[in-house]
This record gives sequence, structure tokens and C-alpha cells, in this order.
Amino acid sequence: MNVVVAEHAGFCFGVTKAVDTVYEQIEKKTGLNIYTYGPIIHNEIVVGDLEKKGVKVIESPEEIEGLENGIIVIRSHGVTKEVHEKLSETGLEVIDATCPFVKRIHKIVQEESGNGKGIIVVGSANHPEVEGIVSYAGDRVYVIDSPESAAKFSENRELEYTVVSQTTFNKKKFQETVEIFKNNGYNINIVNTICNATDERQSEAEKIASEADVMIVIGGAHSSNSRKLYEICSQKCARTYFIQTLDDLHLKLGEDVSLVGITAGASTPKNIIEEVQNYVRTNF
Repeated sequence: MNVVVAEHAGFCFGVTKAVDTVYEQIEKKTGLNIYTYGPIIHNEIVVGDLEKKGVKVIESPEEIEGLENGIIVIRSHGVTKEVHEKLSETGLEVIDATCPFVKRIHKIVQEESGNGKGIIVVGSANHPEVEGIVSYAGDRVYVIDSPESAAKFSENRELEYTVVSQTTFNKKKFQETVEIFKNNGYNINIVNTICNATDERQSEAEKIASEADVMIVIGGAHSSNSRKLYEICSQKCARTYFIQTLDDLHLKLGEDVSLVGITAGASTPKNIIEEVQNYVRTNF
């Protein structure tokens, strides 16, 4: 039996930068409290390890009040404009570990809104990345989570819109969504802000899944990009498993299985991928 592991699996550039930033602060041993605004990434294993090392997660603006003697690291997904301003007002050291690709979207929507354009964000409205993007736009900002939602969109057709995407959105669904806006007569300027790492992962995962008898997707339960990989792989391989760690993997492979594919989301540590890979190769 062959096991194929996607080349582009595991930490992307933005996640690596954010996680390394927190560990660097731990290693400095300054004696200051270390906080992250929101989980630094959507991976419970990494967040749990940081908590064991004394890093505290701030979940809301209310928790910012009264913080003293500390360093706050902004998560890779970014925060809203309002939260960013509130953090700056604390007087504590603020380290912005927002993914550079996400920061780019903040700049785009702020500039385009300032030029009088409506903003359409293709993504999940309740995802922290999208919440942050929306906060940098003006009043005329709309979140569309699917082609079906785009088909129901009924706003001013005289207005010019700039369309951006959550960095981890499904590439094919983004293209389908954009086509619907075009076909419905909206004047749109498209900025494809799906990051290269997401594009590479999705394309590679789809290819492996189309050839595999069994596909394993490793990622955090709340990881948007990992869920998108699972969705893509499931369409190509009926026997697709979504797991967070090796403990979640309960495989029963018959003689009909000749190829097992493995991919992982951008917030999955390398050691977890290797554990799964070694287990499958050793036991089947």
C-alpha cells in the first residue's frame, strides 16, 4: 500500500510567523504576562501548549480592560479595527502577528470604501478574519458565504462593488460566486485575495484525493481552511476522514485500498502530520 503526503501540508507562512512570535516572547523570559487576542491560530494542540507555558487567551474587548504588565500578541487572523485601537490604548506592548495577506485585505477594503465603492466579502461572516475585514470597510459592506447567497443578493446595481475573499475560501466556490454577480448585472471589481498557500493546498489535495482510495485531512476543529480541504477531498474520495490528531484516527483498511492520501490545514503542526503518516505506513 502506498501513502502519499501532500507537499503543501501544515503550517503556512502566516501561521509560522504568528506561532514563532509567541514562542519567542516566552523564550525571552521578561517576566511580563503574555496574552494573545483570540487563539493565535485555530489549532487546539498549539494553543494548549502555549497555555501550559503561561500564555493567556483574551476572548473579548471587555477582557482587555485592567490588563497590566504584559505583552499582547494579535492572532494570525487579525482583529477588528476597533479592537486594534483599544489594544493600542492599553499602554501595553502590542505585537501584531496578523497574517500579511490578511493585512493586505484590510488595506484594500479601507481604500476602496474610501473611494465610494461597496464591498463584498466572500467568506464566513462569523469567522474572525472576516469580522476584521468587515470592520475596515464603510457602511456598504456585505458578506456572502456561497454561490447560493450570491444568487439572492439584491442591492443597488448602480453602485460599483469591490469583491474580496477570505484568504482560506474554496477557490472554485469563489469563482462560481463571482460569476453569479457578473451574470446578475453587478458592476464588480474582483480582487482574488485567496492566499497562495490556500490555493496550493486545495489544488494538491484535490489531485491526491481523486487518485486515493482513502483520504485523511488533519486540522483543528475550528480551522476554516482545514474544513475547506475536507470538503474538497470528500467530493473526490468517498472515504475521507477529518481528524485533529492521531487519537481521532480509526482506520479499517481492506485489501481494496492501495493508496492513502494525507493532507493537512495551514494550522496543523508538522509533528502531527508525521505521526499520522508513520502510523499508517507501519500498521497497514
